[in-house]
Amino acid sequence: QVQLVESGGGLVQAGGSLRLSCAASGSIFSINVMGWYRQVPGKQRELVAAITTGGTTPYADSVKGRFIISRDNAKNTVYLQMNSLKPEDTAVYYCKCSARLVGSSWFRDYWGQGTQVTVSS
Repeated sequence: QVQLVESGGGLVQAGGSLRLSCAASGSIFSINVMGWYRQVPGKQRELVAAITTGGTTPYADSVKGRFIISRDNAKNTVYLQMNSLKPEDTAVYYCKCSARLVGSSWFRDYWGQGTQVTVSS
């Protein structure tokens, strides 16, 4: 199995910044895509940003120019630098990775437990 541990959420004023981290551990052979999603009550979970092993980084239109995703492959860790935060960025942020376990032939998705980000106006 793969465990994803997120950190860095919290309360921040509008215009401020936060940096989320997500470290993957377990019997990991390789990780393909890593990404961040967010969800507010009553709405579907949505992609915020993702990063592939090749460095492709799709972003949601709502965060382009404000958020930056990056990863440290040696540490199996993905980061989300969030700048110019807005109240509408308030959500629970979830980390997701597509990983292949040692001894396995395929990739599957794993999710973190979520971290709350609250942006006050």
